[in-house]
Amino acid sequence: MVSDEHKRVLDPERDAGALKALTHPLRIQLLGMLRQDGPATASELAVRTGESSASTSYHLRVLAKYAFVAEAAHRDGRERRWQAVHSVTSWSNKAMEDSPASRDFVSLSRRRQIEHLEASLVRYEADVAEGRLGQEWVEPSGITDLMPRLTPESLSELWEVIDRKLEELAARDAEDPRAERVVFVAAGLPLAPREPDAEPDAKPGRGEPGTAGSGTEGGSGS
Repeated sequence: MVSDEHKRVLDPERDAGALKALTHPLRIQLLGMLRQDGPATASELAVRTGESSASTSYHLRVLAKYAFVAEAAHRDGRERRWQAVHSVTSWSNKAMEDSPASRDFVSLSRRRQIEHLEASLVRYEADVAEGRLGQEWVEPSGITDLMPRLTPESLSELWEVIDRKLEELAARDAEDPRAERVVFVAAGLPLAPREPDAEPDAKPGRGEPGTAGSGTEGGSGS
């Protein structure tokens, strides 16, 4: 769970401009980088994204206009540094159902989260292979895709349990020098029964129990 002071809750009516600002893929990428890796300059982000400094600077200013990022402490007076204002962007799924634009925003955000998971897996494997992460991280890391049968109430309860446990563990490990940034993704997506003549799904894969993933609050975040 992320405390309210570290969370940006978007309202589809009040924050239409902010929602539109986050539909640009580079802006989403820049915001994610600042949240994951901390403050950076437009030039540093340009190198990491393969974009020009002019492009990253422009998109950072758009994010700042809608209070997603703000100026950070400067190491010197030569270049502006930026930091994320909040660690999570969240919303009400029910409220987002009220218009096609907000529904499209949620769909886009979820697909970006899946892309983040794939990129994080590639980075994790390279970090282990090249010795940037110790072998103690190998056993607890992983991805799982379980498919339990739950009621809507039980799925809501599951999100609450995950939130509480994450808050407890993050608080416990906050000052531990062994702690590393962990990308955590969880998805709860109910599936309606297939029609009798529908094509069968491929047999679902199943990883070893464990977690690795992308970093949002269950069901309603980015």
